[in-house]
Amino acid sequence: MDKPAVVLVVGAGDGTGAAIARCFAAVGFVVCAARRNAKALEPLLSDIRNNGGIAHGFSVDAREEDQVTNLFTQIESEIGELEVVVYNAAIGARKPITELKASTFHSVWQTDCFAAFLVGREAARYMQPRQRGSIFFTGATSATRGAAEFAAFAAAKSGARALAQSMARELGPQGVHVAHIIGDGPIDGEFVRTTFPQLVADRPDGGILNPDDIAANYLMLHRQPRNAWTFELDLRPFVEPW
Repeated sequence: MDKPAVVLVVGAGDGTGAAIARCFAAVGFVVCAARRNAKALEPLLSDIRNNGGIAHGFSVDAREEDQVTNLFTQIESEIGELEVVVYNAAIGARKPITELKASTFHSVWQTDCFAAFLVGREAARYMQPRQRGSIFFTGATSATRGAAEFAAFAAAKSGARALAQSMARELGPQGVHVAHIIGDGPIDGEFVRTTFPQLVADRPDGGILNPDDIAANYLMLHRQPRNAWTFELDLRPFVEPW
C-alpha cells in the first residue's frame, strides 16, 4: 500500500502557516504541523479533522538540530513520505542599529535563517534520493531590501533567501522544487488588525493580503510542471506601494 503524501509546515501559526496547512489538507495531504507550543495547534488540527482531513501536531524548536532531525525521522517512519516541506517560522525585531543587542540579532538569525537551513537540509536528505518534492521558504520584503531599524530581520531573511537560491540551483536538476515566497504587505489577522487598526480601516477591499489566498499560491507552486518552475513568488495587495 502506498504511503500517503505528507506536507510539513514548520511555523504553523494562526495566520499564513495555518492557512497553508488547511489548503493542502483540503486536497488530500496528510498535514504535519509544527510549532514550539504544540497546544496552540489544537484549533488548527481540530479544524482539519472536522473537515475530513488527517492532521498531526508536533512541538518543535526548529533552532535545535536534534529536534529537527527527530521530527523528520518520526514523520517518515510513522506517517508517510514528505512531498512538501514549508518553513514558515519567523521572528522580528525593530531597533535602531545603535540600540540593537547582539543577543537580539543572534536570536532573530537563529529563527529566521539557521532554523530554515536545518529544516531545508533535512527535507533535502529525504527528497533528493526520491528525485521529487517541494521545499518552500516563506520570505519577507526585508529579504530583498532592508528597512531602517530592521537590520536583524533583514540580515536573517536575506540569508534565508540566499539559502533558498543555493538549494534551488543544487536540487532543481535532481527533481526537487525549491521556492522562496515573499509576502510584501500586511497580512490579515488578529495581529495586524489589533496593532494597525487604522491601516486596516484605510485599506480598500482586497488591500490586505489574505492568508488563504497566500496559501493557494503554495499549492500552485507545488503543482507546477517541471518545465516551468518558479523560484521566487512576490505577493502584494494591489494598493501596496513599490
